[in-house]
Amino acid sequence: MADFFFYGTLCHLPLLRVVLGRAVAARPAVLPDHAVFVARGQPFPLIVEAPGAQAVGLFVPDLGPDDVARLDYYEGGFAYHTRDLTLATGETARVYFPDPGHWEPGAPWDLASWELSRGAVVVDTARDFMALYGQKPAAAVLPRYPMMLVRGASRLRAGQPVPSVVRRASSAADVRVQARHEPYAHFFAVEEYDLQFRRFDGTWSAPINRAAFVSGDAATVLPYDPVRDRVLVVEQFRAGPYARGDANPWLVEAIAGRIDPFETPEACARREAEEEAGITLKDLIEIARYYPSPGAKTEFLYSYLALCDLPDDRPRLGGMADEAEDIRAHVIPFAQLMEIIRAPEGGNGPLILSAMWLDANRERLRAGG
Repeated sequence: MADFFFYGTLCHLPLLRVVLGRAVAARPAVLPDHAVFVARGQPFPLIVEAPGAQAVGLFVPDLGPDDVARLDYYEGGFAYHTRDLTLATGETARVYFPDPGHWEPGAPWDLASWELSRGAVVVDTARDFMALYGQKPAAAVLPRYPMMLVRGASRLRAGQPVPSVVRRASSAADVRVQARHEPYAHFFAVEEYDLQFRRFDGTWSAPINRAAFVSGDAATVLPYDPVRDRVLVVEQFRAGPYARGDANPWLVEAIAGRIDPFETPEACARREAEEEAGITLKDLIEIARYYPSPGAKTEFLYSYLALCDLPDDRPRLGGMADEAEDIRAHVIPFAQLMEIIRAPEGGNGPLILSAMWLDANRERLRAGG
């Protein structure tokens, strides 16, 4: 049996329960001469030696070999390994330390702030992480952790209850999953399910196999200047049209981007407008929330129209260099936008949807309504 001292995210008992696969007894504890900081650029902390300081955490005694193996898998995935240290009570406990040079300390760690802003996403993501225990090495899972957080945040948004007016009022009990596989996982992932679903007559379907392309949620925004009656669109190379064999894989689109795990769809739309086109948005008007291709993709889109000033300007280049983005912005009249969506040049769902919504609401917006 082994005793542990936890000082960071594992002090959040719902997360510890997911990692261990069971609930355990814990009590407050202090590790002298150490301090806890946020790992710079990460949603988790690290501990460092600090004479005279005190690291506050939890003491969890009597963990068995399977518990230790699960902890080592989760913490080892983030390049953490244990040392035996003496607590303020004189008890000896194992403490997870980051591998030297792997993470750098940032601001002081605040568990309550982390629980409020990030805890739910990290706990949900831990379920995906621990589902790979015994299947993939932890070091192989770590590079995907940022995208796993995106998936966790998407799943939490998807789990919010919505009214069912026409469709059936379903629950988790209406789907039975016999097996789940992940044949591909990199920046995106493919998940494969053997399952049954409840039919409309109340009986169960035959066992079926279905696969889904997992890409997270995204936000799109079409900036519109109601005074000058013009919009801003962006142009960039797209891998999807290229893989399809499109003669021209550069598309004209609304501004778009993946929603980061700890931001709102609205914040994502504003951030992407700054990154892709260098503009600051004013009022955001929600157009729709929707699955663009529900038969095969988990992607869910939040589309907005933004009221803003679009003065005369030459097309500018934008995008994030560290993401290999090369984006050109165009400010065009509304009439030209409508011409574009009738041609292959504007053949993508968010731009078509946004343009048609603007066409239906344009006079009201121009009148200040």
